[in-house]
Amino acid sequence: MKNNIKSITVFCGSSNGLKSSYMKQAFLLGETLAQKGIQLVYGGAKVGLMGAVADGALSKKGRVVGIIPDFLKKKELAHGGITELHIVETMHQRKTKMHDLSDGFIALPGGFGTMEELFEIITWAQLGLHKKPIGLLNTDSFYDHLVLLLDQMVNNGLLKESNRNMLLVNQDIDTLIEQMYSYEAPAVGKWISSEEEV
Repeated sequence: MKNNIKSITVFCGSSNGLKSSYMKQAFLLGETLAQKGIQLVYGGAKVGLMGAVADGALSKKGRVVGIIPDFLKKKELAHGGITELHIVETMHQRKTKMHDLSDGFIALPGGFGTMEELFEIITWAQLGLHKKPIGLLNTDSFYDHLVLLLDQMVNNGLLKESNRNMLLVNQDIDTLIEQMYSYEAPAVGKWISSEEEV
């Protein structure tokens, strides 16, 4: 059964990154979401990859919802041209609002903030708090080493393979979104017992 995905949160950096492909893919992701009739939810900034994904969606008349904590509003330069901008008090409120407004999540290249958002939302999924698909857009193999680390966690008995497979990875936007449409959350629990094979 195909998931009904009407809104996707995109986690990504507020910097451009050194490769022009990062900005190009962010803009293309925004365009693609808009063309598919999917609302973009993101961090609310007009700079870096965040600005690029928002501008991409807006260029195709997509609906864009930004969520930004008040203390970051000036630092991250809130985007003035988006459909809605929500001002929250804390980072946790930002992530909770993103979760509530979205049917899935995609991470683009980014730094600590992007990693923190990605791993919190996948931890919520691992604990059964939601069953929404989570994707990594692996632009220019940016996330190759992260994928290797996840495999290392599985190989060392610290992460179930079924939980590892909750994170969908692809370099192609359309293929990643198709994976998200067909995603089914695992029925198994998080914990690995000493007797259980992982």
